[in-house]
Amino acid sequence: MTTTDLAQRARRAHRRLREHAGLRERVRVLEAEVQENRQLNRRIAELTDVVAELLIPLEARDQDRVDEVLASFRTGL
Repeated sequence: MTTTDLAQRARRAHRRLREHAGLRERVRVLEAEVQENRQLNRRIAELTDVVAELLIPLEARDQDRVDEVLASFRTGL
């Protein structure tokens, strides 16, 4: 194997290492975004529960449950 061949192999290896570093960074960013989406989805579910509880007609709803749901929602703000 010649010096030129070794230099080319070294350059290819270096390029692959840079690509892997870029991929690792992209995976890190995507994982953070997935976590943020999970938190947002949980918050949407909580809001949906609050809205559903409040949409029940006044005579049919359990006021203690409504107060509990609203209190839980307010503490999560």
